Amino acid sequence: MAPAMKIVFALLTFVTVGMIIGALSQLAFIRKLEDSYGTDSQPFRRLRGLERSGHLQLPMGIPYWNNDKEAEILRLGYIKPEVLSWSPRIILLHNFLSLEECDYLRAVALPRLKISTVVDAKTGKGVKSDVRTSSGMFLNYEEKKYPMVHAIEKRISVYSQVPIENGELMQVLRYEKNQFYRPHHDYFSDTFNLKRGGQRIATMLMYLGDNVEGGETHFPLAGSGECSCGGQLEKGICVKPVKGNAVLFWSMGLDGQSDPDSVHAGCPVISGEKWSATKWMRQTTHV
Repeated sequence: MAPAMKIVFALLTFVTVGMIIGALSQLAFIRKLEDSYGTDSQPFRRLRGLERSGHLQLPMGIPYWNNDKEAEILRLGYIKPEVLSWSPRIILLHNFLSLEECDYLRAVALPRLKISTVVDAKTGKGVKSDVRTSSGMFLNYEEKKYPMVHAIEKRISVYSQVPIENGELMQVLRYEKNQFYRPHHDYFSDTFNLKRGGQRIATMLMYLGDNVEGGETHFPLAGSGECSCGGQLEKGICVKPVKGNAVLFWSMGLDGQSDPDSVHAGCPVISGEKWSATKWMRQTTHV
């Protein structure tokens, strides 16, 4: 064999052996991650798909969960932001909650559900209305300190860039068949609530279950297309309730004024139950 051919053959052998060693190292790394966190979570199902397809390069942002509790709380590498609209500002956060967190909030809320109310513009107090036909409850200040609830609160604060202390108590809601919430704004038009933390500037709406047909969150003044709202075709953007997802939207524009285009509605539930958790955020500390 000619010397040049020997050199080429040796280089090819070296590269091939290196690729095999690299692939085996990545596979061992994936196995180690699975052992430390479990194999049923979505990120590892995704890694399995990459492994089966022959693409073993790990996605950026997958943290060492067993060594980084802060990353575990914030679900870094899990959450995928998707901008739905810049005006009004609407961001869909895929995988914002874990399935365990969704089930936990539902279990805490179930025994304490009551008929939902709306804010009376004159008094600022909650009153019953046919505008909103769900049932719900608020977590209390003591429950806000529970480790799992606190982790969710901190995550909301980080992704919304609003301090935890500016948030109202979290509300959990259940919509059953034919229940809905008609178009409304989350910002206040009364002076009573404005004195207790200022205007509502943003809302984090988290979906806690997905065995539901209908029940979309509808933004009629967002986008230029059409979408399905409770089985009816409507103008705007509709967000389907998917367990673990969250939608962050802003009631105030970049000019600091209340944004009338942030009007939204809860579409009627066709079948099943829609579960959600809502966190409203204010201009200043809420008391």
